[in-house]
Amino acid sequence: MSFIIELSQYMVENYAELLSLTMEHILMVVYGIALALLVGIPLGIIAARYEKFAPFIISLTNILQLVPSLAMLAILMLYLGLGFQTMVIGLFFYSLLPIVRNTYVGIKEVDDSIVEAGIGSGMTPLQLLTKVQFPLSIPFLMAGLRVAAVIAIAVACIGPYIGAGGLGKEIISGISLQSDVKIYAGAIPATILAIVADFILGKLEKKGKQRIA
Repeated sequence: MSFIIELSQYMVENYAELLSLTMEHILMVVYGIALALLVGIPLGIIAARYEKFAPFIISLTNILQLVPSLAMLAILMLYLGLGFQTMVIGLFFYSLLPIVRNTYVGIKEVDDSIVEAGIGSGMTPLQLLTKVQFPLSIPFLMAGLRVAAVIAIAVACIGPYIGAGGLGKEIISGISLQSDVKIYAGAIPATILAIVADFILGKLEKKGKQRIA
């Protein structure tokens, strides 16, 4: 009980700093995922449209996901230096797989009869993609985005090791000082962010499925 009181007091006294770290954490995640969407959606579409490229694209994103996060950030640090931008690039790489894979699967899962109906109505391949296949694949994409967001929020916690900020700064400071209070003060907001992101994106995913149904 005394620990909870101590933790509450610490978080109230340092709310401004914790809020600043939380906003920085959110920005890193948003930028990383935005880049992953910009690159991942076209890659997923290419993989779905041109099957010969699919194994290469999916395998490449799988490899990026399999590299341990600290090792990935250490490699990026050698080429990009320390700081916020390096962490964003790391989050971009870690967010690619679920977005690419789910875009690919979503387009491939569109019923053949719907595709044939579109072709029969005179749609060009581009029109078929933009008006039929991609809209129907959005629920799959949202599921991938949901996974990517949770992964990115977690990975961003090790950002301070490469000079980035975020809530990981409080966690790592707590580890260095052997302070449970500081560790929880950083870990609790990060956990809440992940839960909120998962909840919101889950709701959007369900709405997308309902519209299609």
